[in-house]
Amino acid sequence: MARFEVKLPKMGESVAEATITSWLKNVGDTVELDEAIVEIATDKVDSEVPSEVEGTVTELLFEVDDVVNVGETIAIIETIDDDILGDKKETLLKEVTDEAITIEKDIENVISAATIDKVSASGKFFSPLVRNIAETEGVSMEELEAIIGTGKDNRVTKNDILAYIKSGRSTEKHTKNTEATQANQSKVEKVTPPKVAMPVSVNGKDEVIEMTRMGKLIAHHMVQSVQTSAHVQSFIEVDVTNIVKWRNKIKDKFFAREGEKITYTPIFMQAVAKAIKDFPMINIAVDGDKIIKRGNINLGMAAALADGNLIVPVIKNADQLNLIGMTKVVNDLANKARKGQLKPDDIQGGTYTVTNVGSFGSVFGTPIINQPQVAILALGAVRKVPAVIETSEGDFIGIRHKMFISHSYDHRVVNGALGGMFIKSIKENLEAWDINTEF
Repeated sequence: MARFEVKLPKMGESVAEATITSWLKNVGDTVELDEAIVEIATDKVDSEVPSEVEGTVTELLFEVDDVVNVGETIAIIETIDDDILGDKKETLLKEVTDEAITIEKDIENVISAATIDKVSASGKFFSPLVRNIAETEGVSMEELEAIIGTGKDNRVTKNDILAYIKSGRSTEKHTKNTEATQANQSKVEKVTPPKVAMPVSVNGKDEVIEMTRMGKLIAHHMVQSVQTSAHVQSFIEVDVTNIVKWRNKIKDKFFAREGEKITYTPIFMQAVAKAIKDFPMINIAVDGDKIIKRGNINLGMAAALADGNLIVPVIKNADQLNLIGMTKVVNDLANKARKGQLKPDDIQGGTYTVTNVGSFGSVFGTPIINQPQVAILALGAVRKVPAVIETSEGDFIGIRHKMFISHSYDHRVVNGALGGMFIKSIKENLEAWDINTEF
């Protein structure tokens, strides 16, 4: 028999945990390869975790409604493979014998490079990244215990352990500096008045509604994003008359040939992808004091769910898709979102997000950045408006189809010039649309 640990898989770049919503297998049940054993939920998607092996469930390590971190073991499956055990018996015995011969030599190495536990004897928690750095650099548990962390609940962060190593591993020096910093922070915290939530009065006619799990998580992430990024907005008006006329002219032919309805969304997504190629510093993320310039252009497409919440499926390598390919991907992701059929991979890896506030009639909006990205674009409603039309014979008033696009960006790393030039590029791409374009 062999024990296989079922771990919570990675759900997306910004997803660190998930909630157990339902166990599909109980202790003692047999499970097949790729058979779902548990249902989980994040703020972005509900999903099932399949088994990577065949065997019998022997342990369920979490209860329903428990919150589990990505990478944690959630269940144990007991497996056996008689063919392998029979064919490899002699080989395994030889390997065990060889290992026994060298075990004394390994003891010293094991002692000098002891594994760092997740939680120390004193109850101090160390993240997987911190433990990995400690093991790689040969930092002992005693040394980790001596480092006073600057993270939440005094946890040791990546910067804390790297600073400790860089300082020549002088625990005394690092500890004193950290204690001084914390003392200063404590003084500031004592001066700052505590935030007290205003009481909300409820009378007999009011209805108290519990927020959904996804609603709570979205609310948390929105507040976190506003506290993380210095949000700035730029707005620009775009004349999309040629696009409207072109779509009205070809939409029936497009559907007959491709079996897909063409909307404005894939056209706008193509224009955004082209602008990102021209201004790649919009396609970045911030990691502490470092900027990560993304190699792929993966566009998040905010979509409304039936319960009123939003989800952001991702169009991978959007700059490599032609109009037909973009239309098929957009329609497929939108259909999956409406039916609740999105998979974890469908929402992973986004580098820039587009939301269509115009679908609800809004002219423009000020969207909140989807962390860890640094910008988000809102598409306003397309409207018929009177406009000044310039010609060689003079100006005149005409009816045009126009829309506003709104660009929210992180002013820590994207200045006004870049933010403004980016949406100006999108405007130019859309207004240059050839009404005679073939698809």
